Amino acid sequence: MTYIVNDACIACKYTDCVEVCPVDCFYEGENMLVIHPDECIDCGVCEPECPADAIRPDTEPDMEKWVEFNRKYSELWPVIITKKDQLPEAEERDGESGKLEKYFSEAPGEGG
Repeated sequence: MTYIVNDACIACKYTDCVEVCPVDCFYEGENMLVIHPDECIDCGVCEPECPADAIRPDTEPDMEKWVEFNRKYSELWPVIITKKDQLPEAEERDGESGKLEKYFSEAPGEGG
């Protein structure tokens, strides 16, 4: 099992999760985070830290695409281990549907 970040993170990018991760397996894109599925140790401490409920176990239905999504971008984006401010539109976008199609950016974040 591993944990993944889904599209609920897009355009919010809360980073509360990165500080509690004991193995530093979060990676930062311009407007979301992902978890490297091969680095995640399945501890689950990050899941309750996410205000957007964007971190889910891969054992839930239809998570295969998110495992591969997280794998792809974790190999392209820089690691993030320090909490940062959420995106300015986070509160407005939190809970919005269709965020992958509307807002996702493949651009890397700054990391750090």
